[in-house]
Amino acid sequence: MNPSLNLFLIGPTGAGKTTLGAWLAPRLSLPCVDLDRVIEAQAGQPVREIFAHEGEASFRARESAALLEHSTHAGVLLVCGGGIVTHADNRAWLRQRGFVLWLRVSAPTRARRLADDATRPLLAGDDLLARLQQLDAARAIWYRECADAVLDETTDENIDALGARALALLHVHWRRGAAITGAPA
Repeated sequence: MNPSLNLFLIGPTGAGKTTLGAWLAPRLSLPCVDLDRVIEAQAGQPVREIFAHEGEASFRARESAALLEHSTHAGVLLVCGGGIVTHADNRAWLRQRGFVLWLRVSAPTRARRLADDATRPLLAGDDLLARLQQLDAARAIWYRECADAVLDETTDENIDALGARALALLHVHWRRGAAITGAPA
């Protein structure tokens, strides 16, 4: 077990981190911070525009700064972008500052979910499935390196069923600090 007051959700784009984070936060009595929304608010523009105007390196620097800032809080649920694990410092911060739950969802499932989504800059192009598979091949080792627990997909699950599975997994693997009431033992 990785004892921590913080819970960090990681996984590839389209895994459902934002949806699950919003579902879990009130049930765990934690504020939910979506790092992509933080970055967008600070930049005054959406992620795709940051990529277009400043490039991926600039976005990753913003992402690292947001992670550094928000991971130092005690008692927060952070929803991390799919590429958060691409920098070694981020992986170290994730492991040191929170319990890390990896949402592992297959590329075909995510391709179905993202088929009509034009907002994700790294997915631009004709073959969405191939691009997702490329990203998975590059990043899976880093997700595994950070993860304290893995929540595997079930493609026909609704958010309540997925959330219940996540809570059960957290109850078994995550030892929360005493400062949070109702914490699993």
